Amino acid sequence: MTEPLGLLVMAYGTPSSLEEVLPYYTDIRRGRAPSPEQLADLTGRYQAIGGVSPLTEITRAQAEGIAKILNQDGGRPVRLYQGMKHTHPFIYEAVEQMYQDGIQDAVAIVLAPHFSHMSVGGYQRVARETAAKLGGPNIRYVNEWHLEPAFLDALTERVQAALDQCSDPAGAMVVFSAHSLPERILETDDPYVKQLHESGEIVAERLHLTNYMFAWQSAGRTGEPWLGPDILDVLHDLKQRGFKEVVSCSQGFVADHLEVLYDIDIEAQQVAKTLNLHLVRTKQMNDDAQFLQALANTVRTCAQED
Repeated sequence: MTEPLGLLVMAYGTPSSLEEVLPYYTDIRRGRAPSPEQLADLTGRYQAIGGVSPLTEITRAQAEGIAKILNQDGGRPVRLYQGMKHTHPFIYEAVEQMYQDGIQDAVAIVLAPHFSHMSVGGYQRVARETAAKLGGPNIRYVNEWHLEPAFLDALTERVQAALDQCSDPAGAMVVFSAHSLPERILETDDPYVKQLHESGEIVAERLHLTNYMFAWQSAGRTGEPWLGPDILDVLHDLKQRGFKEVVSCSQGFVADHLEVLYDIDIEAQQVAKTLNLHLVRTKQMNDDAQFLQALANTVRTCAQED
């Protein structure tokens, strides 16, 4: 019988209840507890989207969906493990479990399409260091999957569906956005910005878009500058330029969570309404079958690489 291939699906994680917001926020801040004002602000955002984020359940459905496809495609069977960056089960706990289960070989994928040493690279470092300390398993890493054809197909369909909700699709501006990162990544060979442009440009070309641009969202509240322009500032600029309709495509995210349900659906929508702009958001990937097939494809490809 063929030994199963470990499948490590890594994601950001989210609190499962309002009581978990404090330890979650503290972990994000590398062990430093947030101020009462910071905690109240984040808690208020979760309350605004219903109390908790659906991300935990969506991430579980995505991981299980990928594993199901891989266990039905005739290839080497997989055994699923999930590792979160900021909540249990943490990435190091997942790698430890793989080791205890006797997994020899594994493939790890992060539920984020574009690579940055600061984001996806950080997930990989934890897994790599844990495996090195334990003496196994041997893990191969999917670095990025922003050009996976099935993912681009799904992204293109979502932008088109959002444009169809505009009264004048040809006159609408499509804004491709992703989670901002500190500007210092520009001082290195970090591929994050380049990859975001690559996937967005392909979608724009497929749809023959003449009005499209790139922006950033959900920047952290630290003392250093983050990548811009921020999508909220972009909305003001587009109003001044005479645009009446905007399509927001948060291509850097693949699930409904706080950065989409609050930052776009509430915060950006409020700004749009004050500007009398019609803002339409593209539907997130979540556990869409086409999207999960794209991820399964990348895992198989990675597993077969020499």
